[in-house]
Amino acid sequence: MKRKILAAVFLTVTATSAFTGTDLILAAEKTEETAVQKPDMEGIDTENTKIGISIYQFEDTFMTLYRTELVRYLTEELGFKEENILIEDGKNDQDRQTEQVEGFIEDQADVMILNLVHASAAPQITELCSEEGIPVVYINRQPDSLEMERWEQEGIQAAYIGADARQSGIFQGEEIAVTENQGDINGDGEVSYIMIQGEPENIDTQYRTAYSVKALEEAGVETRELLAQTGDWSQSQGQKIMEEALDEFGNDIEVVFCNNDAMALGALEAIREADRTVGEDIYLTGVDALEEAVQSVVDGEFTGTVFNDYFSQSYGAAELAVKFLKGEETEPVTLIDYIKVTQENAEEILELVNS
Repeated sequence: MKRKILAAVFLTVTATSAFTGTDLILAAEKTEETAVQKPDMEGIDTENTKIGISIYQFEDTFMTLYRTELVRYLTEELGFKEENILIEDGKNDQDRQTEQVEGFIEDQADVMILNLVHASAAPQITELCSEEGIPVVYINRQPDSLEMERWEQEGIQAAYIGADARQSGIFQGEEIAVTENQGDINGDGEVSYIMIQGEPENIDTQYRTAYSVKALEEAGVETRELLAQTGDWSQSQGQKIMEEALDEFGNDIEVVFCNNDAMALGALEAIREADRTVGEDIYLTGVDALEEAVQSVVDGEFTGTVFNDYFSQSYGAAELAVKFLKGEETEPVTLIDYIKVTQENAEEILELVNS
């Protein structure tokens, strides 16, 4: 399958490279006959090894794609038994998720893969696991730098794999900067925008918010913030915020930045209902490259999105877990590149996310 081919390519990419989506697709085509470099499973008791997985919220569309691919890779590719994959829904409740971690410990999990409700809980969770000698791989939501430095300094079996959210924000700003008028639809010399944000404490929210605007300004564009409001990653909240913003600011809104595609898809519904047209009198960007969002880029209803490569991230998380099980050293942080999605490569990216 093409996703397997891509994993071999994507896992070689760091968060500082400048590959485009087309670059990666061409690289994948050149390696069509190349097998994925799976981890060496020698010495791993795949029949009995237990892996505890907790996802912050199953309702999150992106994390549904991520966990589905993670479980598929663990079972179909690496040979772990499905009945030993202990997977829980944190339901966006950190106390509940902490109890799930305690449950994994009671069930004698050999390793954990955790998508925290709150990244600030990492020190507590790490201590719980470390006291029991259970390695932990954190995914998607990055603990703070001091915590990750502590793992290395104290020899704690913990690691994080994800993507650098600053890069996704930069890509969003660049998608606006390359439009014909650089987002300044009314020609008044500045871009008036609204920002629909994820959860306030989430580092992805903070970086995507700051760096999308920074990238636009570094392209020589003056900006004016009309509104920045939390939509909690939710499509329904994105639509509600956009409806209210259109009522308040009307045609003054030239650009809509959304910290993820779910909120951007909600915003798109409100834009349609207001008889505004993306690409003509308003611009809209998101992050994640959900299938519906990429199709909207193809159809001209999104200015762009950014592919948050859950294939490489999920495979990398599984492979870090295997390294811990084998007693091998791991890097405390692994970063995977985002890919800018525009009309130039959207159809190719759509093929990838549908593979």
